[in-house]
Amino acid sequence: MSAPERIPPRSLTPPTRLPSPSSTEPSRILSPAELLALGELTVRGRVREASNAVLYCTVEYEGHSAPCVYKPVAGERPLWDFPDGTLAQREVAAYEISEATGWGLVPPTVLRDGPYGQGMCQLWVEVETATDGPDGDGSEETGGAELLALVEGDEPGPGWKAVGYAEVGEGRTALLVHADDVRLRRLAVLDAVINNGDRKGGHLLPAAGGRLYAIDHGVTFNADDKLRTLLWGWAGEPLPDDVLEVLRRLAGELADGGPLSARLAELITGAEIEALRARVAALLRTGKHPEPSGQWPAIPWPPV
Repeated sequence: MSAPERIPPRSLTPPTRLPSPSSTEPSRILSPAELLALGELTVRGRVREASNAVLYCTVEYEGHSAPCVYKPVAGERPLWDFPDGTLAQREVAAYEISEATGWGLVPPTVLRDGPYGQGMCQLWVEVETATDGPDGDGSEETGGAELLALVEGDEPGPGWKAVGYAEVGEGRTALLVHADDVRLRRLAVLDAVINNGDRKGGHLLPAAGGRLYAIDHGVTFNADDKLRTLLWGWAGEPLPDDVLEVLRRLAGELADGGPLSARLAELITGAEIEALRARVAALLRTGKHPEPSGQWPAIPWPPV
């Protein structure tokens, strides 16, 4: 039975406008993670483009409400190369590491029970629409479109980093580039730390206030090297000093007996935690962004 078939379709409805915020005066200030963990989930619709079950919900608790995504474990497709744990657990583990870095690149994410059993619940991020496309043609772009582009020629141009060549049809190729952006650079480091096997362009969510969030971290933390990403533009370059400082702090928090290590032990295996520590240590030892291994495709397919 496929993952979508495990979720009964009778209870799902097309996405609707969110209800107006409750008029009830909130009794106290809740963090987004608390709201996600404690609130009542109401399914509003389903993201049908996803390969696993992804439900669009609202969560409400003591007068607070917010839109969110709920991914029940019951709707996950089995992965032969990730035999241990669940996609939901790895998504939460990625959030824990993101929070430990202080970069806040992953939206608040918790593991909780919901209408279809245990699953991952993540705050919904409203994507800010860019008023100008990457070609400066005045077109509107959403998601990570203003952070990625295909350009003619062999040079990425000012403000861009080259990833590689891509076929664009009729025997033509174009240079795939991403923005030389500090937020993307931090995300490239986070992906190297969590061993992200699927960093696609559609997983980049520019939000209000200049924030950048990244989603879909179900294929992470494998004990074997699985890094596949569109963010290779800094490959082999020295890591910035501030990034090295974050990695040193993270290494300390991952030590045996620490709260972060204990939390991760509830989500991923001991072997995966040891591999996580080893990746952080390797980044600190080399002081450089990792490079593709050459043993498998370095860019996920499809790239978006």
